[in-house]
Amino acid sequence: MKNTLLAWLLAAAACAASAEDLGKPQLLVATPELKGLYGRTALLAVPLEGQHIGFILNRATDLKLATLFPDHVPSAKVVDPVYFGGPEMVGAIFAVVRSDPGGAALPLFDDLFVTASAPAVDRIIEQTPNDARYFAGFVAWRPGELAKEIETGYWYVADPEAALIFNKDPGSMWEALVKRFGHKRDPRKELQALAAE
Repeated sequence: MKNTLLAWLLAAAACAASAEDLGKPQLLVATPELKGLYGRTALLAVPLEGQHIGFILNRATDLKLATLFPDHVPSAKVVDPVYFGGPEMVGAIFAVVRSDPGGAALPLFDDLFVTASAPAVDRIIEQTPNDARYFAGFVAWRPGELAKEIETGYWYVADPEAALIFNKDPGSMWEALVKRFGHKRDPRKELQALAAE
C-alpha cells in the first residue's frame, strides 16, 4: 500500500509539473518509440487559447517558395526550402522571424514571432527574404492532448532555442537532440520500478 501511495503521489507531481510547463513554449523531441507522421521529429509547441499549436522543425521539403509562387518574383530570393510545419492548413505559408513583423503576428518565445498574414509574409520575403524560416502548415493539439502525449512518453520536453528554429542541418537535428535529451531520467520508468518494489 505504501508503494502504491508513493507511486500515485509521484505521478500526480509529474503531471502537475508537465501541466505547468505547458503554459509556456516547449521544444518537443520525438522519442525513438514514436512512429508515424511525427516519428523522428523535433517540434516547437506554443500555448494558444487553452490548446497548443506548433511547427515541425526538421522536415525540409524539396520545394522552394519560387516554385510555389512563380508569379511572385521576390520569392526567388529565398534560398532555403519550405519546411513541412504540420498537417493543419498545409496550403498556408507561415513565416517565423526574429523580430515583430507587425500586423497579425503571434509571439513565440524570446524575440521570435510567426505570421501567416499574406501582406506580412510578402513584406518579409521582399525586405529580408533569408531572415525567416517558412513553413507550410502547422501542428495543432486539442486542450489536454499534448499533456497526455507527454505523459504517455511520446516526447522529450525542453526549453526551445531560437538556433534550432533556423538550423541549417535539419537532417541530423533529431538524432542530435535525442542524444542530448534521451539520457534524462524517465519518470514513468521510475514510477513503474517503484510500484514493482
